[in-house]
Amino acid sequence: DPLDLHRLCTGLEQTFDELMGRSIELNIADGIILPNLRMNGKEEACFYLNPKGRCSIHSLRPGICRLFPLGRFYQKESFQYFLQVHECPKPGKAKIKIRKWMDTPDLKRYEKYISDWHFYLKGLTERITAPGGEELVKPLSMHVLKTFYQQPYDPKQDFYAQFYDRLR
Repeated sequence: DPLDLHRLCTGLEQTFDELMGRSIELNIADGIILPNLRMNGKEEACFYLNPKGRCSIHSLRPGICRLFPLGRFYQKESFQYFLQVHECPKPGKAKIKIRKWMDTPDLKRYEKYISDWHFYLKGLTERITAPGGEELVKPLSMHVLKTFYQQPYDPKQDFYAQFYDRLR
């Protein structure tokens, strides 16, 4: 999502285009072209895993990594968390509050942002899958890429305020 790329760009001091040349690639998700982490090798491992299989950008890691092994179930303009019990084989898992697990400042604000981003993309998907919508795929995808990813966010200003200005 845009916050993930903002964290990576700011923390690694690279532009979106520089990351595209190394660690980010574009794929189609629900009909819309979006960036995601590049997977490497036979194991399709994250670009940022070191040779020992550990995250080399832990403090900058994307939301999906912060979330694991939790998932989200979206409905009615919101979501709930659920535990993917078979995804993490580590025995003896302790109970940890989501706020601590996610390691994200201002979790409520982040959760609102995640929900708004999800339902924004869902609305775009509905538009492009409607009759005649196939001709909107490229222009909408390009708009999303340029508006939310390629145009840098000012690291000295509040990310969420900048995001919602763009969303409007």
